[in-house]
Amino acid sequence: MPSLKANILNWYLKWSLKRHPLHLMDPEKLRAGTDRMAPNTPPAGITIEKRDDGAVRGEWHRNKNAEDGNLIFYLHGGGYVFGSAKSHRAVTFALAAASRADVFSLNYRMAPEHPFPAAVDDALDAYRWLLDQTREPQRIVVAGDSAGGGLVLALMLCARDHGLPMPAGAVLYSPWTDLATSGASLSHNEKSDVMFKKVYIVEGAKKYLGGANPQTPLASPLYADLSGLPPIQTFTSDNEILYSDSVRLHERLVTAGVTSQLVVEKGLAHVWPIFVGKMPEADRSVAQSADFIQQRFGAADTH
Repeated sequence: MPSLKANILNWYLKWSLKRHPLHLMDPEKLRAGTDRMAPNTPPAGITIEKRDDGAVRGEWHRNKNAEDGNLIFYLHGGGYVFGSAKSHRAVTFALAAASRADVFSLNYRMAPEHPFPAAVDDALDAYRWLLDQTREPQRIVVAGDSAGGGLVLALMLCARDHGLPMPAGAVLYSPWTDLATSGASLSHNEKSDVMFKKVYIVEGAKKYLGGANPQTPLASPLYADLSGLPPIQTFTSDNEILYSDSVRLHERLVTAGVTSQLVVEKGLAHVWPIFVGKMPEADRSVAQSADFIQQRFGAADTH
């Protein structure tokens, strides 16, 4: 059963965010609004280093206690339309601290100005850039939420198919894996989801796809050959509209021979770990993520 703080947050999201047709809102206003809510002051031991020039843009969240060059490469959510490295600082700060790692959080190009595959291209370019910065792949874990979770999968598929070394693992928070919007939970959980209605997802997918086939594997990794990917930890809530995207992903990963851990919570908001510090369930999930990430970094020491 959700905590009191989680229930309060659910109520707030239901009566604020869910009542507004996200697919009709001005992307620039959405982006500005989410950035305004971001923390500006990092926790002790974490510093922000912005990278605003060059082909790869984003933020380094440097941890003075990072071990052995460990790195989390983070891809933010927001339906491929809004969100940024800044808007997701709460969770990236927390992951950096709990995982004893640096974080690089990417600002990739977004729709509708830059439809698919712009975000995938940017993620792949950034991954190549990180490898060129002498970052060892066995010391990199890729993480992302919602659209960013789908982008993490697309990145790893690209890395595999381009012959690049794979990261040590991946963490996905409520990933959006099916832009064909065929999941049963889109309808079954429309009332219970505290953030979204089905139409927000259906129309949002069209903005990103820009006419591309919604079952294109790099847009909808659920339809991809998932073999050869590193261990993956996925979080989802049983009442969210994208629940089926995570469950079906886990099933297909297991079928493809990929080590997959699915964590299902009950009655929580979509991507609840971004509310770390505001509710115990978010704190617990970030701690679980950090344990998984440290295990993946530790696997590099056994080789």
